[in-house]
Amino acid sequence: MAHHVNVVFVCVENSNRSQMAEAFARLYGGEDVTAYSAGSRPSGTVNPKAIAALQNFGYDLSKHHSKSLDALPPIEFDAVITMGCGDACPHIRSRFHDDWSLPDPRDMSPEAYSEICQTISSKVKTLLGDLGLAIDTAFSETEPI
Repeated sequence: MAHHVNVVFVCVENSNRSQMAEAFARLYGGEDVTAYSAGSRPSGTVNPKAIAALQNFGYDLSKHHSKSLDALPPIEFDAVITMGCGDACPHIRSRFHDDWSLPDPRDMSPEAYSEICQTISSKVKTLLGDLGLAIDTAFSETEPI
């Protein structure tokens, strides 16, 4: 029997890594996951490279916006994933916390950006599986970015 989980992904600007992770969690977890993302110092915009990358998966990231940690609901999350923001990320109540320490792909080449996107896709699948969710296999991490 499926259960519901709340996850949040945090990076500094909330314009690349955390936005992509939120999108993948929504794609792979479906109705069984409520995914959020936020930034310790939000940029105010979502990187066009991230928007383009998620279009290849049929996800419209252009409807997202860069949000601060203050925009998160005051709940205990099932999982909080930070993405290399270190001390800039305050403690967020959660049952599970991990830091993926991924480099910010903002200024990377298209090939390097694609690699980070693929890494995030794979890590989100693993996370959701570890949280006991059935992963939607309609999306493949080998699809072109």
